[in-house]
Amino acid sequence: MPDISATKIVLTSANKLKILNDPIYGFITIPATLLYDLIQHPYFQRLRRIKQMGLSSLVYPGAEHTRFHHALGCMHMMQKAVQVLRFKNVEISKEEEEALYIAILLHDIGHGPFSHAMEHSIVENIHHEEISLLFMEALNEEFEGKLSLAIEIFKGNYPRKFLIQLISSQMDMDRMDYLKRDSFYSGVAEGNINSERLVQMINVHNDVLVVEEKGIYSVEKFLVARRLMYWQCYLHKTSVGAELLLSKILKRAKQLTLQGVDLPASNALKFFLENNVLKADFNKEVLNNFALLDDADIYTALKNWQFHTDKVLSYLSSAIVNRKLFHVQLVSKDDLPSKLSYYQSLCKEELEVNEELDYFVFGDKLKNQAYDLKADPIRIFTKNREIIDVLEASDQYNLKALSEPVYKYFICYPKSIHKVG
Repeated sequence: MPDISATKIVLTSANKLKILNDPIYGFITIPATLLYDLIQHPYFQRLRRIKQMGLSSLVYPGAEHTRFHHALGCMHMMQKAVQVLRFKNVEISKEEEEALYIAILLHDIGHGPFSHAMEHSIVENIHHEEISLLFMEALNEEFEGKLSLAIEIFKGNYPRKFLIQLISSQMDMDRMDYLKRDSFYSGVAEGNINSERLVQMINVHNDVLVVEEKGIYSVEKFLVARRLMYWQCYLHKTSVGAELLLSKILKRAKQLTLQGVDLPASNALKFFLENNVLKADFNKEVLNNFALLDDADIYTALKNWQFHTDKVLSYLSSAIVNRKLFHVQLVSKDDLPSKLSYYQSLCKEELEVNEELDYFVFGDKLKNQAYDLKADPIRIFTKNREIIDVLEASDQYNLKALSEPVYKYFICYPKSIHKVG
């Protein structure tokens, strides 16, 4: 397997201060040569080949944008945040500024193909944030320690708390971009937020990030938009059902491979099918194999696997490739076991499967919580120079409801079974 990290791209420094055209913000600037070099690195260029919203394009055809778009958008929003805070006399050094841009640029670099499907199938017990950190550490070694400060901020170890909150909090630059961007590309207007005004309203008081009181309505809109985007996009039952289906396919492919079945797949995908990879196993070789994986590997495999002799693999792969998705039925928590049993019996009879029933009929739950009371709060800075939680500052009673988690339970099964039932 080639060492992707060893690929060097050499350009003169005169070519590295670029301006990019973005459909959301207009022009985005790359303000430093180091940022340009990181963007040009194969680790980062891979994000061009990973969709931001996974399989959501099966529901919203316009949602074809990539994690590359999102990462650049986050860097742009961070530049705006730094400008605003400096204008308000918040001291941010040049080193801290560059570290913020690096950290937000690379915060999603550890995502696998199709969002979270990899995390629940052929890579076990390791979250994409942890893989992002591994990529950042590998890049730091290659760039001779120039990412050290960014890594400290990303890990939450830096003493200036507000810098960490700009990277990761309940109103960070990541959320500022993905809500606006995903709303634009999916066409779900309810998710559109005024990210520019939100950034203009931020400030720092006692080393924590705050929102000035006059920006409270923008924060309320932000939280409501997040709630609606989760139900309409990220937790759309068809999208979730498709992602679970993909996880089932990858698990089946791994199961067959470990039994000695030779499945057509790219070298990078074969590596993860042939090896049980846990968090402790993520050495440089594993990381470089992961860096070669993108959506194309998975889709090419699915196109081949739909013709495989294994009934489970072929049936499920064909369902994704040809968009013959499973029916997703919302049920009550109490009805979930009986409904699963009922449709499993139908599936057993209709499709003539037995031991593999879990691949064809399965259930799960969705959780939507726009504002987490247990997490670091969104702080409103009042005209009296007091800091209060946004829920206390708001005069919208329904805003408190957004802090209560809402669960929906569902089952998935082939539509042919649905017709029988």
